[in-house]
Amino acid sequence: MISTLTSLNLIIPFLYLITFSAYLIDFFYENRILINSKRIFLFITLFIHIFYLLLRTIEFDHPPITNKFEIFSVLAFSVSFSYFILELLTDIRRTGTFIIFFSLLFQAASSLFIVNDYVVPEVLRNRLLGLHVISALLGYSGITISAVYGLLFLLLYKNLKANRFGLLFNRMPSLETLEKLSFNSLMIGFVLLTIAIIIGIIWLPTAFPDFRYSDPKLIGTIIIWIVYGAGIASKFAANLYGRKVILFSLFGFVLTMLSLILTSTLANTFHSFY
Repeated sequence: MISTLTSLNLIIPFLYLITFSAYLIDFFYENRILINSKRIFLFITLFIHIFYLLLRTIEFDHPPITNKFEIFSVLAFSVSFSYFILELLTDIRRTGTFIIFFSLLFQAASSLFIVNDYVVPEVLRNRLLGLHVISALLGYSGITISAVYGLLFLLLYKNLKANRFGLLFNRMPSLETLEKLSFNSLMIGFVLLTIAIIIGIIWLPTAFPDFRYSDPKLIGTIIIWIVYGAGIASKFAANLYGRKVILFSLFGFVLTMLSLILTSTLANTFHSFY
């Protein structure tokens, strides 16, 4: 099975490259063949990727979350899977280039540096912990996709104000649609992050003797959750729309990235086990 895993580990980044290239070519040239087939490429890539992750879980008897390069692979899958669901729900197919690019980067880094010969702490073999981490990664993927759509919104908004009607104007959906995509992605991310927090609060204290609710990463995550929750509530209560919603999404994304960087590099946290 190790040989199969090694082969898949090499194949998957090339599948993402092919899928990204299909979306990129269609974005620039509106290729009739690629309009529908690129979604098939993405489906095949995701199917093989989830098979690889499941195979790895079975072979090593732990969820693929025990080091950052396993997490990179899960993150690559999470980003593209979240986009795939969003594309199916909205049937908007022109924005995949800007999302799948991140999956390509994450998976390339994972495939280059992932290793199989390391000792795994027993706690990391727990499937509930795997669900906690994967839910969090899917949540952060939704937040990231929301920020990408936010940037596309601002870029298109700037072009329209300057009366520049070029390639971006012709290929991108309307500002209203981009705002909706950004907010829906944020909502998906918020719900999944909520699930991850609930699992963490209930289960992690029993798994880690040194667990404490004052853990920096837990506090950072709760702050992010409160900020997004308040923003979502404000959106519905005050009927916010347009640039205000987008700027909030981007502010939340920057806050999220700063929190992750600071708690992962500077703070003393029990999460450092992976």
